[in-house]
Amino acid sequence: MLTNRVIPCLDVDQGRVVKGVSFVDIKDAGDPAELASFYDAEGADELVFLDITASSDARDTMVDVVERVSAEVFIPLTVGGGIRSRDDMRRMLEAGAEKVSVNSAAVANPTLIEECAQEFGSQCVVLAIDAKRVEEPALMQRSDGSYDYAEALWQVYTHGGRRATPLDAIKWARIGAELGAGELLVTSMDADGQQTGYDCDLLSTISAQVSIPLIASGGAGTPDHFVKAVTDGGADAVLAASLFHYGDLRISEVKSHMAESGLPMRMIH
Repeated sequence: MLTNRVIPCLDVDQGRVVKGVSFVDIKDAGDPAELASFYDAEGADELVFLDITASSDARDTMVDVVERVSAEVFIPLTVGGGIRSRDDMRRMLEAGAEKVSVNSAAVANPTLIEECAQEFGSQCVVLAIDAKRVEEPALMQRSDGSYDYAEALWQVYTHGGRRATPLDAIKWARIGAELGAGELLVTSMDADGQQTGYDCDLLSTISAQVSIPLIASGGAGTPDHFVKAVTDGGADAVLAASLFHYGDLRISEVKSHMAESGLPMRMIH
């Protein structure tokens, strides 16, 4: 039986771990290499490193920081932010990543998912989706300059949550899986940093559409939230950031609670 995974996320900006609420009000949370080492010892199942301003600043992911982080951990490391090509993915894998996350560049050029999956294997390709619930249909400008209404319950955003797209998050998740992504990292922008729980409606809708693993992101506040992401949302893994960075919860607490709730977990002693 496959175990459910608990994954701390290092959102990195200018070489420092930061965290905000709904992608704004960013605050410093520490050194990425030090936090990576701490979470490895804490029993994290994996670690996600996201250079959150690489795409919006039109620059490459900081390879030196990735190398420092990968040197501190013996668990799988996923790296994302500013990945625009197969060469970018290769650099991250050579720097110590086991998986590479694509987001903005994949929206602009979906064949990037297919190309990377063919060259490195689907198991190395994670499609990150930043989704925001649509209150009413929004008029969006497409890449060719034309306008159309975004027919979506959850709208895809790119460039660190700074740019809205007409893409429907559910359809995009299905397309990404069909193109060869081996895993989805789905972040609810509405729930991000709120600590009120994951968006299980979003998660369950996507999980019903795809057969690849789903990582839930955005909204964790209590151990029960992690459980519900799996039982109600259909997630295979649960990701959190500020909750762990600021010591509100320990990874061991979360994993123990999930195990006590009947979920298969990898426990450390």
